[in-house]
Amino acid sequence: MVTSGQEPVSGALADLANEYGIGTGYDGYDGRRQPASRDTVRAALAALGVEVDSDEQARSALEHARLAPWRALVPPTTVVTDAAPAGVDLRVPEGRSVEVALTTESGSTRELPADTRPGWADDRTVDGVRRADVHLPLPAGLEQGYHQLTVRAGDLESTGHLIVAPWRCPLPPDLPRSWGWMLQLYALQSRDSWGIGDLADLRALLTWSAQRAGQFAVVNPLHAQAPVTPVEPSPYYPSSRRFHDPLYLRVDEVPEVGALDPTTRDDVLRLAGSAQPDPGRIDRDAVLAAKLAALERAFAAMPAHRREMLDRYAADQGSALAAFATFCAIAEVHGTPFRAWPAKLQHPAHAAVSDFRDEHAGRVAFHAWLQMLCDEQLERCQRAATDAGMRLGVIHDLAVGVDHGGADAWALQDELGLGVTVGAPPDAFNQQGQDWSQPPLLPNRLADTGFAPFRDMLRGVLRHAGGLRIDHVMGLFRLFWIPEGMTPEAGTYVRYPSEQMLGVLALEAHRAGAVVVGEDLGTVEPGVRETLADRQVLGSAVLYFERAAHDDRQAKPPADYPANALASVTTHDLPTAAGWWRGEDVRLRVDLGLLGPGVAAEDEWASKEDDRQRLLALLRAEGLVGEGADVEDLVVAMHALLARTPSLLVAASISDAVGDLRQPNMPGTVTAYPNWRLPLAEPTDGQSRTLTLEEVLAHPLLERVVGVLREQRPGH
Repeated sequence: MVTSGQEPVSGALADLANEYGIGTGYDGYDGRRQPASRDTVRAALAALGVEVDSDEQARSALEHARLAPWRALVPPTTVVTDAAPAGVDLRVPEGRSVEVALTTESGSTRELPADTRPGWADDRTVDGVRRADVHLPLPAGLEQGYHQLTVRAGDLESTGHLIVAPWRCPLPPDLPRSWGWMLQLYALQSRDSWGIGDLADLRALLTWSAQRAGQFAVVNPLHAQAPVTPVEPSPYYPSSRRFHDPLYLRVDEVPEVGALDPTTRDDVLRLAGSAQPDPGRIDRDAVLAAKLAALERAFAAMPAHRREMLDRYAADQGSALAAFATFCAIAEVHGTPFRAWPAKLQHPAHAAVSDFRDEHAGRVAFHAWLQMLCDEQLERCQRAATDAGMRLGVIHDLAVGVDHGGADAWALQDELGLGVTVGAPPDAFNQQGQDWSQPPLLPNRLADTGFAPFRDMLRGVLRHAGGLRIDHVMGLFRLFWIPEGMTPEAGTYVRYPSEQMLGVLALEAHRAGAVVVGEDLGTVEPGVRETLADRQVLGSAVLYFERAAHDDRQAKPPADYPANALASVTTHDLPTAAGWWRGEDVRLRVDLGLLGPGVAAEDEWASKEDDRQRLLALLRAEGLVGEGADVEDLVVAMHALLARTPSLLVAASISDAVGDLRQPNMPGTVTAYPNWRLPLAEPTDGQSRTLTLEEVLAHPLLERVVGVLREQRPGH
């Protein structure tokens, strides 16, 4: 029996959904239309602040939504390009003169003339007053940045944000076809790291690679997790995207540790031994305990000049750092998620939060100091890379969203849809769909804040970066929302102000001098890739998915790969190169019950064998392997094929370069597979032997992979 909430959406509710960019259905991977239910649409509207229980309420809400833009003199945010700034449409009551002041980001103010002559293009009567469009032309030569428009019409006054951005993201015109790494930093442990790969290990890899013509390293998100156990293992499910995870700090390079007396310093450094009780797994809980114990002792002995540096850093980072550090201090007392805290602490604006901050000022300062240390060591990484000759250096990865009970969700809860989560509809690879359990930014709130949450997040990630990889870049256009309590197939797409978000992205990327890569795999609606290319956002080309234009069953020849792209064999959610050849991906999906309804294991194995034979045929046709090639030969050949492509960037996975069979993450699992907890290892006698960074850099397979990349991409 179909209930009223499950019925397809129509009438006033459909019109209201369209007004807010909420889809009333989506096209499934099998080509069939999947209608969204009324319950799904109502839940999405409720997350946007629109409660609708009847058609009458829907009609009333629709009228309110259509008139809302006419009630303010100036739009809350206007984004224009510096090369050809368009005008701003003001909404002015009839018969009133208009005064406009532009205040630039640098603090200068000037008056702008507005055209108030008759002949307005459009008008509305709002609250009994006729309002109409007044076109405000913007002068040429406006400086890039975040400005403010103040509009007065008689006794009325409104303020709006004016963002002037470049049209395209930066891309050095002389950047050669380059190669670099794609890695999970936590897995890359050296002899000196404390049970987890750290920023000193990253710096060592960067300088080693620069000497061999490597130009970059794409690093898993280094976003901050809550400082409580159990530590969330997924770098793509962070507590905050605006700050960084202190687990990646190299303790012995912290200035305060170096300033300790020799006896105390030795005691502190001996804590490293407690950070890795199991060499076959990353134990983040043990790492957190050891590093916090060490860093707490160093913080207590902080020299005066470092306290002054911390004060300056905290002042520069402002309220965002204060909120994050406060969250960390509260979480240490009350745990996570924040919705389990005492009610008075659940919102950052409550007076009780300010009282807590004052009472725990030392602990709040400690967490701010940890962020300063992350900032210093990240800056050192990027500087070491460029000093060694890398053109790009670190390309940071940006996760899609955040933990619904974490720091950003707490601090930005008024800007997030806490009643819905982000995910993906069923597709050919994940037939059950995906729920990432992350609250989305509210698209209808972004303009009200001048895109501040989006801007601040980008700025934090790009602070010490040569590039940015945006996971699921399609989220700049639309995100798949799943109401809490529903399964992924019951979700629907919600649109985002993509033109404005791309403008903010271009502005922040230019300020950082960073290239931008968009992970555009999976379901991509028409026009998105073309828009991203026009904005100079590089695409992603994964060898497993690239198919010939004339036959989508055939592997794509290297000459046909896209030029403005980052090409790789795999990603963190896919099998490693050696694992792919050995069928580890199919074996795991069968063993873990991840096949969709009606999908037979034998069909999956047959499809895998077909894919292997087709890729093998291409590698042989390209002269990259001969008869009798083993798995290592095939791994090298895959990278040689990518090196031949016109793609601007080619990234080799460190896991592939040592022959690891285990992929970092198995989508659709939580505890059934050790997601995000596997150190780098090589297969040995049916087992996996953990490798140190020193062993990785001397690995014979890695040397072969680097050799074929350097041959085609010497980095001139």
